Amino acid sequence: MKPKKLWSEYMVPGLFALYMYALLKVILFKFGSINVPFLWEQLSKFMANPGRIMYRLQLANFTPFLSISRNIHNQSSLDLINLVGNIVIFMPFGIFLVLSTNHKMSFIGVLIRSFVLSLCLECSQIIFSIGSFDVDDLILNTTGALSGYVVYRFYGKYIKSSAAHKGRRVTGERRA
Repeated sequence: MKPKKLWSEYMVPGLFALYMYALLKVILFKFGSINVPFLWEQLSKFMANPGRIMYRLQLANFTPFLSISRNIHNQSSLDLINLVGNIVIFMPFGIFLVLSTNHKMSFIGVLIRSFVLSLCLECSQIIFSIGSFDVDDLILNTTGALSGYVVYRFYGKYIKSSAAHKGRRVTGERRA
């Protein structure tokens, strides 16, 4: 099997799955073990008492840039880690979207998919009572995925350009 085919058919999907597992573990379980019985119990409580959602929604932040501005203003190490972490943790998602679609994923495609994934994770925090919904997390996560996409696209063009330039030097060709 050719290395490129091995990479695109097995390595990229495998690494993407591993990344998604880590993402869920970090966002929903805060680095703890993934506990399906706990999730089932939380979901059962939610279904038995739909009023819980109202309480969880009261704790939510629906004001764009409120948490971001607080984190920047407070400048505590925890706030800055939260701010930067929400961006950095989604950067691989933007890269994996491009890789898993053979470089056919557009900026808008990454925007939509990263926003939807982030929204699902934020809503899961409400349903399972394992965190709080924050619209700023949607903004930061989406920004992270888009940053990953842009970095990958730029890096890919740079590598191709660099390889083409080196190829001309090696063969002795000169530009006219």
